[in-house]
Amino acid sequence: MAADAAVSAGVRPGVGTVTHPTLSRQPGPVAKVLTRFPYFYIYTTMKIAPPPVDVARLAGMMAAMGTEPRLRIMRLLLFAHPDGLVVGEIQDALGISGPTLSHHLEKLRHETLVYTRREGTFLRYLVNTDALQTLLGFLFAECCGRNKALAPDVILKRCAC
Repeated sequence: MAADAAVSAGVRPGVGTVTHPTLSRQPGPVAKVLTRFPYFYIYTTMKIAPPPVDVARLAGMMAAMGTEPRLRIMRLLLFAHPDGLVVGEIQDALGISGPTLSHHLEKLRHETLVYTRREGTFLRYLVNTDALQTLLGFLFAECCGRNKALAPDVILKRCAC
């Protein structure tokens, strides 16, 4: 009877319903039918959040490359990659005085864009490609991935990669 009442109410026994075990065993015409409350009624695939980005670190990297001499230094070191250059070679190529060059290299090193390797009394400066990859990956993901401000193939054509 209770099952008939449930069916007439639009609830099918066995699908979306639970019959209370104690009440259904009791003799009598009425057996209580409990409907399941849909706790998880929204079925979607959980989106995985990207790893957190240290935006302050990336801003520091961009600020470090934001001056013309430092950008020229980065370009020269990228041209000399993977061997890097000794300070004297950078100074000769760019025509920057020693103290000024030292200041610019220290700023780039502080922002982890370059690193040094000691060779006797000389310091060889090399580009930190991992840091550049992180920076470029962030910029590429923001402009071409999430926001779609630029098409990826447009960027690749412009840089002749």
